[in-house]
Amino acid sequence: MQRFVSHSVQDTEKIAAKLAERLKGGEVIAFTGPMGMGKTAFTRGLVLALGGGDVVSSPTFALVNEYDARLTVQHFDMYRVSGWDDLYSTGFFDYLDTDNVLVIEWSENIDGALPENTIYVHMEKGETETERIITIEGIDL
Repeated sequence: MQRFVSHSVQDTEKIAAKLAERLKGGEVIAFTGPMGMGKTAFTRGLVLALGGGDVVSSPTFALVNEYDARLTVQHFDMYRVSGWDDLYSTGFFDYLDTDNVLVIEWSENIDGALPENTIYVHMEKGETETERIITIEGIDL
């Protein structure tokens, strides 16, 4: 488990870029942590580092956004998923059978469906308004 301290959105994107360097395809990245911690900013940093654009938005209403880069990234928001029926309706299990990188916000809601080798990114508030503590487990950076 590795711990990082971010003091800004740019720091969060740089930490995500370090993770992007290690990705080969087929990884599942599960975010945990409260709303407003920078999960979408982390995803933007990941997509940018993989050679995609910087237009990354939270998939709250779409449930999944796709970004083309060196590796295709599928960005899920599982906030409103409350059971297996909801999860099946997203098509999530079909995505697991690809070489795409799956990035999942509110992964707590689907914890039982995540594969063994899931990379967890926990984000929490630090000592100041902009500081975030980011803990990554499941991969060495």
